[in-house]
Amino acid sequence: MAFYLEKQQTTSTPYILIDEKNNYMKMEGSSFHEDVINFYKEIDIWLEKYLQTNFGKFTFDCEMSYFNSSTVKILLNLIMKMDKYPLNDNKVVINWITAGKNEIVIECGEDFKEEVSNIIFNIVIIE
Repeated sequence: MAFYLEKQQTTSTPYILIDEKNNYMKMEGSSFHEDVINFYKEIDIWLEKYLQTNFGKFTFDCEMSYFNSSTVKILLNLIMKMDKYPLNDNKVVINWITAGKNEIVIECGEDFKEEVSNIIFNIVIIE
């Protein structure tokens, strides 16, 4: 049975959708929860297992408007896992989506993009 998770956005946590059947994950909103490690733990565990399967193509849409430094570490960890596992015909696509005026998020996406070599990392700027 394919894993499915949907968490609604709160004032300090993003909307999260994981739809394993469709090889898709989305995060949208802000992330400055006091305990980001516990908040993202289930996602981290799932992703580690999922990326070791023959998934074909996996897409991660990340549309965060604000995040704290603890979230940056979590996101980098998740992205580095995605970069580590594309095996055989597996392909990972990350769409880093942000408003053109959000320079901090754009710069963070550019930094993340420089860290990866095995995945497609698109920075999508919405005006």
